[in-house]
Amino acid sequence: MKRALLLIIVGGLYVLHQDFWFWRAARPLVFGFIPIGLFYHGCYTVATAIVMWLLVKHAWPSELEEGGGEERGGDGESGRGGDSSSRRPLAPSPALPVAPPPVAANREGTEK
Repeated sequence: MKRALLLIIVGGLYVLHQDFWFWRAARPLVFGFIPIGLFYHGCYTVATAIVMWLLVKHAWPSELEEGGGEERGGDGESGRGGDSSSRRPLAPSPALPVAPPPVAANREGTEK
């Protein structure tokens, strides 16, 4: 897909999001119980998700993917680097400090 076509689609979705034509009408009910404005926004959300998928698939810059370029030994499609030996090792997380348990006090307020 061309970048211009994707920009036109995103611009069209932006314009369609301003749905002033359904602001004051709860009728007709879609499927007998869904207000038209809610149904419109549901369809709009599905269309936006599809367009976002298209943008990621066709317009995402490959240089942002870690190990995604062929110059790093990756396959370029899956975003994975070459063999597992080329990956950076993960460092273990540092241990979190543990607070000592609170000391129980008796009725007089002194510690047991």
